Amino acid sequence: MARSSTRPTSRDVAQAAGVSQAAVSLVLGDKWRGRVSQTTAERVREAARELGYRPNLAARNLRLGRTRTVLLVVPALTTEFFAGVYTGAARVAAEHGFGVVLYPSPEGIGPARDPFASAQAALDGVIASSMAADALTAIRGDQLPLVMLDSDPAGSLGAATVNLDIADGVRQVAEHLLGLGHRRVLHLAADVPSWTFEVRARELAARLAAVPGTGIRTARAPISIEGALAATETALTAPGPRPTAVVCDDDKLAAGAYKALRRLGLRVPDDVSVTGLDDLALATAIDPELTTVRLDAELFGERGMRALLAVLEGREPEGGDIPVELVVRGSTAPPRASA
Repeated sequence: MARSSTRPTSRDVAQAAGVSQAAVSLVLGDKWRGRVSQTTAERVREAARELGYRPNLAARNLRLGRTRTVLLVVPALTTEFFAGVYTGAARVAAEHGFGVVLYPSPEGIGPARDPFASAQAALDGVIASSMAADALTAIRGDQLPLVMLDSDPAGSLGAATVNLDIADGVRQVAEHLLGLGHRRVLHLAADVPSWTFEVRARELAARLAAVPGTGIRTARAPISIEGALAATETALTAPGPRPTAVVCDDDKLAAGAYKALRRLGLRVPDDVSVTGLDDLALATAIDPELTTVRLDAELFGERGMRALLAVLEGREPEGGDIPVELVVRGSTAPPRASA
């Protein structure tokens, strides 16, 4: 099919495909289902490709009420992890002519109840962390095309989900500590009601329970160095045998555990081993450097945006959890015989 020397129009596509301009508009606007046949839709798309037709996005957005804007809802911007998620999502969005608006919601619904006069009118879709899911109701984001990050696939408002393989990360931590000989473990758990932290607790308990002679104690703390310090100090001074390893849900919690151990006159890893999860810059800033699980935040954001694009186009998003990797550093060692 020869291409015209001038920019092709929707009328040219209609003539080439043997359909009406209205049918072209429906197909290229992804509103054809139930109105034209799949065969017709494929014929229109093929004609558009052959002609090199590109719709006028500005005019199309006005007609369809689309702004090619996505909202990324995260719990907070207190670590570089969510900055990485944003970077990955924004990179993929830009490749497809979308922009990403970041909405940090540290207290669930956050300080601003609605970042837009009408979220539904101003947005094409939402990507949201399960840790900030409460914000969706406030901005009516649960009524838009939605992708949930770090969320239970069976209970995510019917939305598509994108997850890191957190369960495998925790299994890698447990196997590493068990292989070193640790049998008494303190789980410093994030005091956040979120599926991702439930997975960590469940997998750690299951893996340790499978090895005879192990014991696990749990202490909960807000995700802050001060909160982790207080919770760790309380747990390690409680009656009973002292744990030989502390498994932390987050690298920031691990930094707080370090401070508590030093305050108690204990050394890492000579007296107590410590592990984290995230592999933030903090992990190599503390001494000894932290054994932790590396999460690829940018890939996480990329996959989240690709999943939302698939939802917007009526396609099935890519399946499978994103692999994670245990990075062994100086904070873990075999327990001392005297412990």
